[in-house]
Amino acid sequence: MKRSNLFLPLAVLSLGLAISSCKKEEVEEPTPTPTPPAMQSETYTYEFNNGQVVPSAAYMGSHNDNLYAVMEVDEVSASETMISVTLYNTVDGEMYAIHAHDAADPNTTPNGTPYDETPNSNVFTQMVTGNGGMVTASQNVSMSFSDITTMYEGFFVVHDPLQGISTTDISTYLVVGSFARMQTATNFSSSEFMYDFNTGQVDPNYAYMGTHANTLMGTLRVQELADGQSRVSVWLDNTMNGETYMVHAHDAADPNTTPNGTPYDETPNSNVCTLMINGNGMTAGGAQVSTMSHDDITSMYSGFFVVHDPLQPIDTTDPTTYLLLGAFAQ
Repeated sequence: MKRSNLFLPLAVLSLGLAISSCKKEEVEEPTPTPTPPAMQSETYTYEFNNGQVVPSAAYMGSHNDNLYAVMEVDEVSASETMISVTLYNTVDGEMYAIHAHDAADPNTTPNGTPYDETPNSNVFTQMVTGNGGMVTASQNVSMSFSDITTMYEGFFVVHDPLQGISTTDISTYLVVGSFARMQTATNFSSSEFMYDFNTGQVDPNYAYMGTHANTLMGTLRVQELADGQSRVSVWLDNTMNGETYMVHAHDAADPNTTPNGTPYDETPNSNVCTLMINGNGMTAGGAQVSTMSHDDITSMYSGFFVVHDPLQPIDTTDPTTYLLLGAFAQ
């Protein structure tokens, strides 16, 4: 057989093998696996109890009202949820009880509370020790994310560690609000005023004369409350341990009309501020409720802020015995 005649069948065979080979290399794309839905998460911020839930039951106690809480609710599975609560501005070494209380008809509860007085341990009951800053407590809950954030009806409560726990007295709650819901009635006005040691800022003749260390400083905070009143709190830094500090508001007055020529009423105004603060060697404070509004105190009231020296007898006529002295809330 001639060589040219043999070449044609071989070429056709090679072409067929090549086509067959190409077909075998073509692989069908696999069907994409559906992407599972992303786990849901929500965060809720709770301000200090200024009467958001019960206007007549804003917090009353000695805890600093700069504490607040953040709750994070994270979906773990279709039937599990992780709840984490972070407290900010805690007191070092104090134990905070954090609870969920089921909502209830106040006509059916022993003390007329709008919640079950026994915490719901299946939702959230945790204890956490303060460290002077931020602390967190978490609990895994056998409820779906949707059930926690849309179906569960209850209250979120942070109890005051500085007084006995009461599940009936809402004014002892540092934080209270609907559980896993956005807090309502927030952003109440708050103003702070700093006071240095009395070196004669008001009048050179009034500069302090005494034996108390001149490191004492003060912070006055006026917090708007839901019922139109205000919380007046005072925090003293570098106090003496075991000494009691009298803190007063004295109304401004014409010195020509006062018994001893003072530019203020010698009798403190108890509706604005009259506090007794027990020194502890560090920062100590106290608070009271005033019937005056935040705006009235910070813009209309004319008076003096006074911290008396605990190391000598109180004398409202002698400003040189005042550790701190300045215009009140200005």
